[in-house]
This record gives sequence, C-alpha cells and structure tokens, in this order.
Amino acid sequence: MLNISAARRAARTTPELNIAPLIDMVFILLIFFLVNTSFVKETGIKVNRPAATTATSLDKAMILVAIDENNRIFMDNREIDFRAVRANVERALAENPEGGVVVIADKKSSSGMAIRVMDSCRTAGAENVSLAAAVPKGR
Repeated sequence: MLNISAARRAARTTPELNIAPLIDMVFILLIFFLVNTSFVKETGIKVNRPAATTATSLDKAMILVAIDENNRIFMDNREIDFRAVRANVERALAENPEGGVVVIADKKSSSGMAIRVMDSCRTAGAENVSLAAAVPKGR
C-alpha cells in the first residue's frame, strides 16, 4: 500500500527567502535619493532681506554670502573678513564652477558694503552675482 502522507512529507522542502535582490534594490534606491537630493546651504545667520516685487527664485546651486545689519560678512556658517571674501568665493567656485553667487544683505546693512562684496565676488571670477530680496507678502 502506498502511504500518501509519507510521500508528501518527503517531497516537502523548507521555503527559503532570498534577500539578495531586496538588498540590491535598497542600495539602488539609496543611491537614487542621494544623487537627486539637493542640499541646502546656509550662510550661518538670519538676515532680514528687503522686499522686492520683481524678486525671482534661482534654481541652480548658489554660493551664499550674507551681510548682517552690522556689516559683518558670513559664508558657510562662519564669519569672514571682507578681505577674505575673494579667496572664499574662489575656493567655492573651484568646487562648483557653474554656481553663481548670491549676496544676502540685511536691509539695515550699508549699500556700500553690499557693493564691495559683490565687486569682490566678481573679481574672484563669479559671472553671476545676484542680490537677494524677499518676496513681498501677498504675492
């Protein structure tokens, strides 16, 4: 007599879970998100920008230089001297040659300091130097 239950038990194999494709997919997703993530650069201080009705946003990666109300200059989360603006912008342009420079001047800072900083950025080799403005409320 044929024992059917014994034949089924012998034919049964333990299920195996192959996680190699799952690990591959997780790494591919990780690389995808790292490549497509844009990292926000900050200047290190909060600047009260003046409002402008014609202000537009820029999408390219920018080099940010901030001027506070006391005409102190900040770049990459640290205060720098005016004489060091050119060297810091040159270094940043070497890392990101296609990036432009955005000068974020506080509305209480002197316009002369903003112009001097923008001039230093241009002498450092920056082709696109912009002055940041806030978009007015209600626009």
